[in-house]
Amino acid sequence: MSTVVEIKEAIAQLSPQEYCELMADLQPSVDDQWDLQMKADASSGKLDFVDRHVEASCRNGTQVPLEGILEEN
Repeated sequence: MSTVVEIKEAIAQLSPQEYCELMADLQPSVDDQWDLQMKADASSGKLDFVDRHVEASCRNGTQVPLEGILEEN
């Protein structure tokens, strides 16, 4: 592949997963303070209540906006 046109054509042939992998390699994300805090909170279990609420909502066939879940806790 030596031209931009050939590269674009090859990208168009990728599966959705391959495309996502390529985009992640080309545009790696850098965690900012917010991302780091969210990861720390999730790892510590601080956000487990959100998972429990979502699982219960799925079982019951109900939906509550995230704001409603956060207001309850």
